[in-house]
Amino acid sequence: MSFNKIIIVGNLGRDPELRYTPQGAAVCSFTMATNEKRRDKSGELQDITTWFKITLWRQQAENAAKYLTKGSPVYIEGRLKIEEWTDRDNNRRYTLDVQATDMQFIGSRSDSGGGEYSGGHDDHDSGYTGGSVSSGSSSGSSSAPVSTPAADDDIPF
Repeated sequence: MSFNKIIIVGNLGRDPELRYTPQGAAVCSFTMATNEKRRDKSGELQDITTWFKITLWRQQAENAAKYLTKGSPVYIEGRLKIEEWTDRDNNRRYTLDVQATDMQFIGSRSDSGGGEYSGGHDDHDSGYTGGSVSSGSSSGSSSAPVSTPAADDDIPF
């Protein structure tokens, strides 16, 4: 048996790019960063940033393009793939590519313009639920997302 699953909680590095396949399926891609603090050999705290390339499909892709912008906090689940490529200087480079299977917006509406969206899996019809989710403090510490009930005026329809 084998298993490939990754969970990432971080912020978008650029605005999502939405496009469509010739068959009409929506595809959205963006970069996402995670941050952590580590002490170096001299004891100084260093910020370590890891970048991921995220790809979403179908309804999740359209919702990401509609509600997310650069800097938006988001929760992503998916399958990790490492892409190897050669840069202009002929150096070997690697990109962490995530084929997302689930997405949830985190933060308040005023933080990211979105509230919570439970993206579900590709085979489910899913949409914006209007609640809000907290991911801990903005200092980089993370905790599990916690849902709060949605008020009637939070629902966008």
